[in-house]
This record gives sequence, C-alpha cells and structure tokens, in this order.
Amino acid sequence: MKLGFRDGVLYDDQRPDWDASGPRPVSWSLWYPAADDARVSPIQERSWFRKAAIARDAPIRPASRPYPLVLLSHGTGGSAAGLEWLARRLVERGFVALGANHHGNTGIQPYRAEGFACLWERAPDLSLMLDRSRDWLGDLAGRIDTARAFAAGFSAGAYGVTLLLGAVAQFSQFEPSRVKPGRPRGPMEFPDLADHIPSLLRESDVFRQSWARMSRSYRDDRIKAALLCAPGRSIFGFSDESLKTVVAPALILVGDADRAAPAEECSAWLHARLARSALKIFGGGLGHYVFVPEGTGLGFAFAAELFTDPPDIERAAIHDEAADLSAALFQGGDIRAIA
Repeated sequence: MKLGFRDGVLYDDQRPDWDASGPRPVSWSLWYPAADDARVSPIQERSWFRKAAIARDAPIRPASRPYPLVLLSHGTGGSAAGLEWLARRLVERGFVALGANHHGNTGIQPYRAEGFACLWERAPDLSLMLDRSRDWLGDLAGRIDTARAFAAGFSAGAYGVTLLLGAVAQFSQFEPSRVKPGRPRGPMEFPDLADHIPSLLRESDVFRQSWARMSRSYRDDRIKAALLCAPGRSIFGFSDESLKTVVAPALILVGDADRAAPAEECSAWLHARLARSALKIFGGGLGHYVFVPEGTGLGFAFAAELFTDPPDIERAAIHDEAADLSAALFQGGDIRAIA
C-alpha cells in the first residue's frame, strides 16, 4: 500500500499565540492510504527519524466506507513526525492518522516555557482539527470519518488525549509550590520550567488566560477510544473524580525500564483509575523513547539516547505490536482481552 501525505496549518481564532500576535497555530500532518497509481517520491530530507516514502497530496485509495480517523499527539518538545511510525502502521491497518504540532511545545518551532507549562492546550488543538475538518479535508471529504474518531498520544501527548476522554486537571506538576526538593523543575527539554512560571503569570496576559483554563473540561465525545503511550507524571494533576467519569476504553503501553515515566508509578496509577483500561508493560529493558521512531545515522550522531535500545530488542517489532494492539482496540475489540 502506498502512503499518502498532506500537511498544513489551522488557526484557532479563540486562542492567541504565545506572543499575542495572532491566532494560535495548529500545524497538522495527515497520513492516509494513497491511490494505487499515486506517485511516490523518494525521501530527500535529512532527518533523525527513519521514515517511509510518501505520495504527497495524492488521491486517496478508494474504499467501500470512510476510513476511521486517529488523532495523534506528540511527546514533550517533539513533533507529529515523531509519531510517523504509528501513523503509517495504522494506515496499513485501514486507518487515517492526523497529527498536530503543539504550539510552543514542538521541535518545529522555538521552544516556549508557556507551551511546556500549559499542557492542557493540547486537547483543544486536537478538537480543533475535528471542528475544522472542512479546512483540511478538501477532496478527501466523505472519504474520512471525522464524526467518530480515535486518539493516540505519547508522554505529554498521552496527557492531552486523556483530557479528551474527560480527565480534568487540578494543578500543573511544575507549579513551583508543587515541585519537591531534589525533583526535576522541568522536563529534559526545558529543565528550569518551574522557574519561569511566576514571571509569566506577572507579565503575560496570554499565559494568565491559559493558566485560568487549566481546570476546564476538554472532554470530546467524538473520541471513542484512545492509545496512551508512556504517560508521564503530569497525569498526577488529574482529579480522581474526573477520571471516574471516563467511559471510553484506553490502552496504556509502557516500557519496563522507563525512567522518565516509570511504569508502576505512572501507567499503573492511571490504569487503576480508569474503569475501562488495559495496561501492557513491554519487557526487556525498554525505556521511554521506544515510542519514538527508529533512528537514522544522523539521529544516532546527535541524540543516540533517543534511539538506543537493549541489544536483543528490535524497535520496529515493538512498533508493530503497538500498532496491532491499538488497531484491535479501535476496531472495537474487548479492552480486557487486548493487552
């Protein structure tokens, strides 16, 4: 099957960008089954990630019914391209995948403390892509089912997706008053994040407005099931009462040697609080970044820690299993039997 690809930018008129210079941008990437006669272009860009060749802007492959849609939310400081491994595997299994780049918290833009602190802004980014589907569908209208969707997220992306399911945040893990002595004051990509929050609350109207939206409900009942890969400690900010209201099934995947988001501390904690969830812990010494793509030579040269697994582990095989499990969930499989 040939892999179609399109990308673009939506603008949310209800939320400003972090500079207050215009509406919030939500850039998107779409992967879908391309028509059999589509022209596939060879990969020319230099990237840290191994990627499949794509048929850019190709017609979609005809099907008897609209393709189900999966929304994708990347990890802290990452990008939609960081979930290309999942997107193309979902396409092979009969889905279409639409990933967002989260403003201020994505590697395709300069990092912003605001984007790292206000993780709840991720959820309305994803809902916006459903609300404004006419703006990106074009000639794909009627070929993709946007009324009944699924979602998948990695790390901070799992946090955003859980908000869509109905979780409500009570606090941010990096509020200065909540950072315990000796614990990180920010993620690896923004290690002094907590130190920026007081000044942002004093000086930035946009930040204060976002901070005030922290505890809103971002539930989106169009999301019928979710894949949560290695949810991080930010989930501890969810209220127990809100987690009890989550009715959509969720599959939680994590590595047994994840030091950024330890399985028993984070994933098991969330699993215990969701009425319809399954938890699978991948064994073999797998860390947090098993859920990013396989690395190229360039990737290993600049960030080997993102791409290095134990010697007897094949990352592609883990990705295949994750895609099989998530496809089974999205196709209506029994959550109790999936993991």
